[in-house]
Amino acid sequence: MTYIVTGAAGFIGSNLVRGLNRRGIDDIIAVDDLTDGDKFRNMTDCRIADYLDKDDFRVRVREGRLPDVRAVLHQGACSDTTERNGQFMLDNNYRVTLELFEYCQSRATPFLYASSAAVYGGSAVYAEEPANEAPLNVYGYSKLLFDQVLRRRMQRLVAQVVGLRYFNVYGPHEQHKGRMASVAFHNMNQFLAEGHVRLFGGWDGYGDGQQSRDFISVQDVVAVNLYFLDHPEQSGIFNCGTGRAQPFNDVAAAVVNTLRAEKGEAALPLAELVEAGLIRYVAFPDDLKGYYQSYTQADASNLRAAGFTEPMRDVQTGVAEYVRYWRAK
Repeated sequence: MTYIVTGAAGFIGSNLVRGLNRRGIDDIIAVDDLTDGDKFRNMTDCRIADYLDKDDFRVRVREGRLPDVRAVLHQGACSDTTERNGQFMLDNNYRVTLELFEYCQSRATPFLYASSAAVYGGSAVYAEEPANEAPLNVYGYSKLLFDQVLRRRMQRLVAQVVGLRYFNVYGPHEQHKGRMASVAFHNMNQFLAEGHVRLFGGWDGYGDGQQSRDFISVQDVVAVNLYFLDHPEQSGIFNCGTGRAQPFNDVAAAVVNTLRAEKGEAALPLAELVEAGLIRYVAFPDDLKGYYQSYTQADASNLRAAGFTEPMRDVQTGVAEYVRYWRAK
C-alpha cells in the first residue's frame, strides 16, 4: 500500500521519506510545491513512486481520487513564523490539515501531522494542555486550531491520528528555508563566511546568548514519527522535543568547535570562544520583542508514556553530527 508524505521536498518531509526508504519502503507519493524549484535537491537521493503538486493533490483528496493509502504523514505547511497573512496561513495550515483528516477518517487511514511548539507562545509550561497554549503569531494559531479539532474528535476516531508538536528542529536538508532555517545552520554558514558567530545579546531576563530552546535533531524527529507508524493504537497530541532546554551559546560552541576540529584545532570553552571573538553578541532586535520565545522545553512525559523510549541527541552530539555531515557533502 502507498504512503503519502506531504511537504516531501521540505526539511522534515524529505528526511521522513529517507526514513521510510531505510525500511525498504518506496511506494510513496511525495506531495509538495516546487514553485521554488531548488527544493528538488532534497529529493535526489529519495526513492518515491510518484510526485504530486500540492494543489493537484488537494483536488484529488476532495474528489477521493487516491490509491489505497497505508498512512499519511502530513508535513506540508507554511512554517514562516513571521508571516502575517492570516487568510493564507489558515487555509494552508489549518484547512488543508482538516481536509486530510476527514479524508483519512472516512477511509480508516492513519494520519500523522506536524503541529508545533509555537502553540505555547510565551508560556513557561510546555505540556500538552489548553491552559498552557497562547500562540504569539498566526502561525502558532493555525497549528493550535487543528489541535483543538482533534481534541474534540478524540473519542470518535476510527483510525489513528497523531499530532506532533515539533520544537526547534535542526539537521540536513533545511538549506532552502532561508531565514527560517535552524540556528545551527546559520551559525555554521556565518562562521565559514566571517570567521565568527553572532548571537542575540541579553534580553527578557536572559544573559548574552542564554535564551534557551529545546533543540531536537531531525533524525530524532524521524524516529518519533516511525514509532507512531508502528503503533497505530496510539492517538493524540504529543510534544516532539528532547525535554532538555539548552542555550544558543551551546549551539554556537558546538558549531565552532566542530569546525575548529576539522583544522586540527582544540575545542575551547565558551568564555574563551567569546574572548577570541569567535562568538559575538548583537543587540536584541526591537521588532522581535513580544513575539519571541526566549525559553522552550518540551514536557516529554506523554511521549514517553506512549512508549517511545529511544534516547535523543543533546546539542553537543547532534549539532556536531550535523556540521560533519554538511562538511562531508
